[in-house]
Amino acid sequence: QLVESGGNSVQAGGTLNLSCAASGYRTSRYCMGWFHQAPGKEREGVALIDSDGRINYADSVKGRFTISKGSASKTLYLDINSLKPEDTAVYYCAADRQLLHLTHPEGWWSYWGQGTQVTVS
Repeated sequence: QLVESGGNSVQAGGTLNLSCAASGYRTSRYCMGWFHQAPGKEREGVALIDSDGRINYADSVKGRFTISKGSASKTLYLDINSLKPEDTAVYYCAADRQLLHLTHPEGWWSYWGQGTQVTVS
């Protein structure tokens, strides 16, 4: 089970720290990602960290988003700086035992959280 938290309404230029708590398995053994979905748009990957610690970001968020795993292998984080109105979306975390990429559609990922809303004005 994955449970996201940390979403909020913030002003442009602000910062948010999202968390994704994993229960039932260790995040260190999984490929994990953050996705966002804006109203009327498809869900798209923004940041990924695999089981070997390799990280990838979507071009639109490079330099502003930072993905990390907690040391206890129970939590995935996404730190967001310099928020823009176009970052407004529901943010989801996902996990899979396979080595996936940000471009893999949501159907490839085995586990999803319920999402947390980020609104930037």
